[in-house]
Amino acid sequence: MIIFDYGGTLCSEQDWDDLRAERTLLGYAAVNPGGYTAEDVLRTKRESFRDVERIYEELGFDIPVRTTNRIVYGYLGIEFPLKEREMERVLWDSICECIPVRGIAELLAFLKNEGIRAGVLSNNGWSSEAIEDKLGSVLPDGGFEFTFCSSDYLLRKPDTRLFEIALRKAGLPPEAVWYCGDHFEADILGSSSAGLFPVLIDWEIDAPRIEEKDGVRFLRIGSHEQLKNYICGLK
Repeated sequence: MIIFDYGGTLCSEQDWDDLRAERTLLGYAAVNPGGYTAEDVLRTKRESFRDVERIYEELGFDIPVRTTNRIVYGYLGIEFPLKEREMERVLWDSICECIPVRGIAELLAFLKNEGIRAGVLSNNGWSSEAIEDKLGSVLPDGGFEFTFCSSDYLLRKPDTRLFEIALRKAGLPPEAVWYCGDHFEADILGSSSAGLFPVLIDWEIDAPRIEEKDGVRFLRIGSHEQLKNYICGLK
């Protein structure tokens, strides 16, 4: 099995616009007693979470988007006829454009054809359900058996326990699982600490190579096509 990081590994996010997202979500509001605007919502978010963000950053936690929504919209008295999962979908769909990174669709098709399973573990404020929905829209044939992220578990990569949870979900020993991500500390050090084989995607290199850093042996690749070819070479 190969477990993937989300951002920068599976998808790229472009044209980020918080204000546009808040305006879109407010369009669904059933109750807005103060007639609050998207600018009011963003200002309230900044004021409400200024100290909290610093504390969470120091502790290495993610603030869940759902928690932010509950606090800010609850404080302003704004109510929606949407479930929390639907609110996340509206926000994420309008906050940026998510596109698959180069070669990932082809790699996932190859893995499926070879009987190599796939999953997703991400450091993210969006919920696991939101990431599942997003991947279902941008990589509908991804074939991911599970998708989960840090905001639902409090912990963040490189915490070993997240990778151990992934192994429980996979039902596999660590030596049967690779982890592919684009961040050395979170993805390479984190996955190796749980016994998974780490794969670092670095878009700047021309050919895959085995490297060792900080006592960790890992595969560095420059594209998903290189990973596919590397697996074919092992066969």
